[in-house]
Amino acid sequence: MHNTLNSALLRELHGALIDIVSVMNRPQRDEAMVREAGIALDRALFPLLVMVERLGPIGIVDLADRVGRDYTTVSRQVTKLESLGLIERRASQADGRVREATITPQGKTLTDKIDMAREAMARAIFADWPEQDVADLVRLMRRFADAVQVDPAE
Repeated sequence: MHNTLNSALLRELHGALIDIVSVMNRPQRDEAMVREAGIALDRALFPLLVMVERLGPIGIVDLADRVGRDYTTVSRQVTKLESLGLIERRASQADGRVREATITPQGKTLTDKIDMAREAMARAIFADWPEQDVADLVRLMRRFADAVQVDPAE
């Protein structure tokens, strides 16, 4: 396939990504989602709980890397989630030296509520989009997400 991307188009893509990430990183956005879900959870813990549910079992180092926070900070926050009964930590089956976090049934109940709130917010965002446009966006975003995870050096 011939690559005909031009610099202006790539700059526009980068600008759109910055806009999306900026909105998603706003504390008010997480607070609104937690409020919409009707749950009581510290805003700093919310993304960790969701990632453990989606990606778990997951090591604390990997989790810290994915959320862009210091390992020690994430470790303390995971301890808090564990004390709330939302996650549990156990030795990794692959490497017993690594402690992994996994969701508990109580944590899954919360992430289900968060998913419902996220869906309500998404429905509002896409209210005037044709269904095919949403399907195309999802397909292309998944393709893009898969592509950016590949290390170009490999």
